[in-house]
Amino acid sequence: MKYSEQKRKIDFILSLIGLIVLSPLFIGIMIAIKLESKGPVFFKQRRVGFHQSHFNILKFRTMRIDAPKDMPTHLLTDPDRYITRTGKFLRKTSLDELPQIINILKGEMAVIGPRPALWNQYDLIEEREKYGANDVLPGLTGWAQINGRDELPIEIKAKLDGYYIQKLSFWMDVRCFIGTLLSVMKSDGVLEGGTGSMIKELASTTEQAESTNHEKK
Repeated sequence: MKYSEQKRKIDFILSLIGLIVLSPLFIGIMIAIKLESKGPVFFKQRRVGFHQSHFNILKFRTMRIDAPKDMPTHLLTDPDRYITRTGKFLRKTSLDELPQIINILKGEMAVIGPRPALWNQYDLIEEREKYGANDVLPGLTGWAQINGRDELPIEIKAKLDGYYIQKLSFWMDVRCFIGTLLSVMKSDGVLEGGTGSMIKELASTTEQAESTNHEKK
């Protein structure tokens, strides 16, 4: 059986175990959010999923309820104006992403894969189409996430997503998972109010992805 066929079963088992084990942490975060600001505990946002279908991604709410809903944080002129104190901590530690375990359980997302674009991020969706990155389940974390995250310009992010698709395997997912843990511990790539400012050299990786994609045509 191909790994792509086993991947969904692995994701279901991991998300179910994760939801059970992390339930006390879920409850603690929910209480902290409710104590600090009015509004729902979860934040829902329309994202692009498998074959460009749409679904509602779940996150712990990190902003006040008057924050713009369908705008990426990096496009806000003053994101700190909307982010709560609890939300700032959740974003820095990436704990705001934990509710996406529910999306994975439902089959809308995978543990590892390209991060789901906003429904109106047409430039990113179009770039990803070149590399087949819209034809797999989006992930909680992925190759682009551990190689720059918010700091990456759209073109580089799409190429890295394409590289992941070309190298899709169990060990590639393990590599992404371990890389994510290291990135979270260092808070790498979290950039409020800006994007595309990455200085880190990514040429070898992106050129390899581009070359592989060209050979397949």
